[in-house]
Amino acid sequence: VLIGIASSGFHSNGYSLVRSVLDAGIEAGTVDLFGQPPELRTSLASALLAPTRIYVKPLLNLIRDFEIHGFVHVTGGGFEGNIPRVLPSGVRAHVDTLAWPRPDVYAWITRVGQLSESELLRVFNCGIGMIAIVPAASADEILHRLQGLGERGYKIGVIERKAAGD
Repeated sequence: VLIGIASSGFHSNGYSLVRSVLDAGIEAGTVDLFGQPPELRTSLASALLAPTRIYVKPLLNLIRDFEIHGFVHVTGGGFEGNIPRVLPSGVRAHVDTLAWPRPDVYAWITRVGQLSESELLRVFNCGIGMIAIVPAASADEILHRLQGLGERGYKIGVIERKAAGD
């Protein structure tokens, strides 16, 4: 099972695209860094500068007490660029992109940048900064542990065998 751990926003990935969207919006007069877009509950500047989540302590806690098959830090390249790096041949990840709430800043960048869903998932973490690959039997207990550690975790997918010809 893929357990996604919530991010605080863009973290450090996708800022070339964010900058491009900002520059175009500021030049056109449609983006105000210090204003509050309808998608956000804060100023755009505050949303863009949200500190990157650091996952070391919760991951060490999980490693200490659970069988973990792998971790994926969702950085530049989004899901498709990062998950396959940790998987052995013969398997693939199936991610349910509706399994977690996205930070509001993704609704803003989608609207202002006119970005497709596939581009969002290719460039950004879309609200999941770290993924733990764990045995299905312990997934609920791991989610409970993450909650106790103050993290928001979600079952976001599974690992499955590749079909012949994949």
